[in-house]
Amino acid sequence: MLLSAVDFSHKLLKETVSEGDTVIDATVGNGSDTVLLATLVGSKGHVIGFDIQKQAIENTKQKLLLSGLTKQVTLLHQGHETVAEVLEEDARIGGAIFNLGYLPGADKSVITQKETTISAVAALLPKLRIGSYIILVVYSGHSGGMEEKNALLEYVSELNQATYKVLQYGFINQINHPPFLIAIEKKKTPYMK
Repeated sequence: MLLSAVDFSHKLLKETVSEGDTVIDATVGNGSDTVLLATLVGSKGHVIGFDIQKQAIENTKQKLLLSGLTKQVTLLHQGHETVAEVLEEDARIGGAIFNLGYLPGADKSVITQKETTISAVAALLPKLRIGSYIILVVYSGHSGGMEEKNALLEYVSELNQATYKVLQYGFINQINHPPFLIAIEKKKTPYMK
């Protein structure tokens, strides 16, 4: 069975995130990815979640409380473009996920922006552990969505293939701009120990 972009993102995270990892949920939204990440990293790991909307932070806090997973999660009511200020200079992350677009059930005019998303991805790439992923689930069927989609595809297409593998995954025969996934994997290169 072919998986949706969201289900495939979860499959990839389950394959690569390990207990004790530090991971990033760049857009906590309603908390589903945050809960998954908190489960995967366990009590010794750390999830750092970002969102510019207070409602998203509150929704995620509630979901974490109900799941008993608050201890290993730090939620930040700020944009993901601030990730470089939050992480230690020598930090290594076991993965990151972005769900782009708008918060379901909230103001559809508050959307992720190409500049801040690309800035966050660029800050995370050097901190990504070898073999782990930065995953972007891209929703483009809203105002501003196509601009972000096109800018992201251009950006990731230019990443050095000696260092990164970039995958695009999504359905091509569905109407209304179905979400698709971009996964960036950091490769081991000959000069790495």
